[in-house]
Amino acid sequence: MALTRASKVCLLLLMTMFIFSSAEVGQLKETNMTFYLHEWSVDLNFTAVTTATNVTNATAIPVTGIPGFPWTLTTFGTMFCADDPITVGFDKTSAQIGRAQGIFVTSALDGSSTHVSASIVFTNATYNGSTIEIQGASHNYQSVNEVAVVGGTGIFRYARGYATFQTVYQNKANWYAVAKCNVTVLHY
Repeated sequence: MALTRASKVCLLLLMTMFIFSSAEVGQLKETNMTFYLHEWSVDLNFTAVTTATNVTNATAIPVTGIPGFPWTLTTFGTMFCADDPITVGFDKTSAQIGRAQGIFVTSALDGSSTHVSASIVFTNATYNGSTIEIQGASHNYQSVNEVAVVGGTGIFRYARGYATFQTVYQNKANWYAVAKCNVTVLHY
């Protein structure tokens, strides 16, 4: 089927609009970051009747689960809420650059993985107010987990990429852990 003159003109106009709209967006930038996430959890045998004193200093707590079962990271259906500090260095007293705020749900029947949906909210001078949105499956028994960067705001508007999380320190006596986070994002 041959294109009519009017169809050719319309096609040319659409192609021109696409080229100019793409040019206005600009070039993609790649940003690579490494930082540390500090998490204080609650006793792994937490249930709805546990006293509030167990969660006073916690930055990650279970908020719901199957009635009559412990709300743990390996119990299917348990949902956690987190607001963890992020620092430049491994030490918890190093400069804080933001917070990791979100939810994770044990989504595998056998408890082997959780679904993570979180915002990395930056508060430092360089990225203040910007966010990176992450989402994906985190496998509970792997040393390094990778999740997708599915968006962002501010400096990281239209971000896409990936983030890896590796537990580099864990103290089960006081429910404290540190995860090293490597993030690679493409953004405008």
